[in-house]
Amino acid sequence: MIIKPVIDGVVARSAHPLGCEQAVLNQIEYVKASQPITNGPKRVLIIGGSSGFGLASRIALTFGAQADTISVSFEKKPSEKATGSAGFYNDYYFKRHAKRAGRVAVNIHGDAFSQQIKDDVVEAIETYFEGEVDLVIYSVASGMRPKAESGQFWRSAIKPIGQPVSGTTLVLENDQWHNSTLEPATEEEAEATRKVMGGEDWEAWIDALINSESVAKGCKTIAFSYIGPEITHPIYLDGTLGRAKIDLHQTSHALNLKLANFDGGAYATVCKALVTKASVFIPGLTPYIIALYKVMKEKGTHEGCIEQMQRLFSSKLYGGEQVPVDGERLIRMDDWELDPETQARVKQLLDEINSDNFMQLGDYQGFKHEFLNLNGFDIDGVDYSSKIDTDKFIK
Repeated sequence: MIIKPVIDGVVARSAHPLGCEQAVLNQIEYVKASQPITNGPKRVLIIGGSSGFGLASRIALTFGAQADTISVSFEKKPSEKATGSAGFYNDYYFKRHAKRAGRVAVNIHGDAFSQQIKDDVVEAIETYFEGEVDLVIYSVASGMRPKAESGQFWRSAIKPIGQPVSGTTLVLENDQWHNSTLEPATEEEAEATRKVMGGEDWEAWIDALINSESVAKGCKTIAFSYIGPEITHPIYLDGTLGRAKIDLHQTSHALNLKLANFDGGAYATVCKALVTKASVFIPGLTPYIIALYKVMKEKGTHEGCIEQMQRLFSSKLYGGEQVPVDGERLIRMDDWELDPETQARVKQLLDEINSDNFMQLGDYQGFKHEFLNLNGFDIDGVDYSSKIDTDKFIK
């Protein structure tokens, strides 16, 4: 079949296998041409390694630090009716190219929240890594988390807390500016969001690895977070997402104490605002992103996932005697985003951008290009007119 991009609102309903492979290859080539990761980890577990920061971390560490990796992901496989998710193909092609480079790459598919997958990972660590990991990356992006043994779920809610907030979503399906007002979350919704997106499962993973004696001396763990400038705080930092991220930050302190017993450490890593499968859902954030992209590209400071992860591992987490953190023990990868001059220009742009001019004033084309890239589309060097044998992937 010939596979074309299908977008429903802000959700991609199709993925292109060869486009996903080219996207992986482009990231590999970037890492090979970048500063090596010195004194980096060699046996890495990535929980959520099939897309976004998780995939970029896997690529950076495999080809920049010669690490072997185990990745957990929960992706849709292709069928006779659907192409499957981009993450499925990312896993497939990453493993192929990692093996060609002589590296171990193990893909474990399933629900990262489940005890069964934790047990499967411990078994894989024993089989492929001689029983120990020296870095654990937690990069799970999910809208729900099962409650153990009840058959029910906690479901996250992207809402403000305390009072309604109005914001704009850029609808990628038809390139439309859509205003909406979000009512404040109930306490039950806020708590469910913390359960899904906070630090509880991250801690459960580290506990499982410690209890199974799978943690190497010097082992580190990181999880990804976002804070953003004051402009985004009403919907993000001051809302349900912010409460979950604060929980994640607090969990990093608890895990840091546990890993100190192994001469290791735990860090929440605050990243730059980027186009991800999750960020496009957040009202008010997408106009900020197109303004931010416009300014940072003009200044030459823009980074995508792979650039940010390469910088994280080569200049922050490894390569020096100490990990640089702020007063709250956070690794700040958003330092270029929050540059005062950058933020002043972004604020000026946001005051000017509206439904009539957002395509001209902001970097909407770059925003949509990155979204399409996430799903294997709009990538140079790919023949999108060629037929794809999806039966190969189904089998």
